[in-house]
Amino acid sequence: MSVLLAFAAAFLFATGTWLLLQRRLSRIIIGIGLIGHGSNVLLLTSSNGRGLPPIIDSADPTDFADPLPQALALTSIVITFGVTVFLFAVGFRSWKLTHDDVVEDDVEDRFIARRRADRDVEESEAAEREHAVEEDRV
Repeated sequence: MSVLLAFAAAFLFATGTWLLLQRRLSRIIIGIGLIGHGSNVLLLTSSNGRGLPPIIDSADPTDFADPLPQALALTSIVITFGVTVFLFAVGFRSWKLTHDDVVEDDVEDRFIARRRADRDVEESEAAEREHAVEEDRV
């Protein structure tokens, strides 16, 4: 059963990552949710299975269930819920402003990338000129 859950967690992570890399904000939100569900399945899979409830004097303490995976999964659920609600608010605001949910490239990012490419070309041309001058000396 744990192999099946491990494959389910891997499928959720892969699908969530694929959706996270898309350009539409609605797909990004769904991808974040799937990654959160995958982490919950992975946390519950990592527990050692069933155990007895930790009631005093009811059984041997080594037979008790480990509460840490459930506590971590509950924390992950709360964090995923908060992030999802925040992304829904951002998506709603984006829809109100642009009437579209496509995440555009930032104009400033394009400017910085173009400036960096120009600087790289200038540096390579300067290196070629310097190399040509050194060859002329020899």
